[in-house]
Amino acid sequence: MRVYVPLTLSGLAEAYKTGELGSGPFVAYAVTPALREWYLSDDIEELEYAALNRAAIASLRLVALDPGAPRRRVVVAVDVPDGAAVADPDRGLDSSALGEVRVGGAVALAKAAAVHLDSDEAEADVTAAVDVLGAADRGDDDAQFVVDGAEDHELLWFATQEIPNLVGLGD
Repeated sequence: MRVYVPLTLSGLAEAYKTGELGSGPFVAYAVTPALREWYLSDDIEELEYAALNRAAIASLRLVALDPGAPRRRVVVAVDVPDGAAVADPDRGLDSSALGEVRVGGAVALAKAAAVHLDSDEAEADVTAAVDVLGAADRGDDDAQFVVDGAEDHELLWFATQEIPNLVGLGD
């Protein structure tokens, strides 16, 4: 099963150093029955893209919680065995939890298929979104417009071999 793990660049650097994503149960995003139902689609690529975007939103929230983190969203796509990621049936109808799964334990970074990361050009919009995220959560339409501006940036795809350069540990 492919899951999308939201991180910050600092979190990606830590995963690179330890060789693992997560240290215990952690949240990721995947194509769940609730996500399928919400998007009314059978196109797996479209559903995977929706799960990736859900993880990007979660990454934005992680960036907001870490004042020292570079203002770029990071999502790692990783393959885990079926059953290793489980959706909470009690949150299945909660639109804010669409695609959310819990991964039971650490996953080797070597299982990662790709890294998705904001471009340098997205940094200003991500910074602005982080600054107004709380207001957007409280229903402020202007703040939501700013958050949507960050979400309009497509995450770039990187091979896992590029992680050292992405986190500043490469040659």
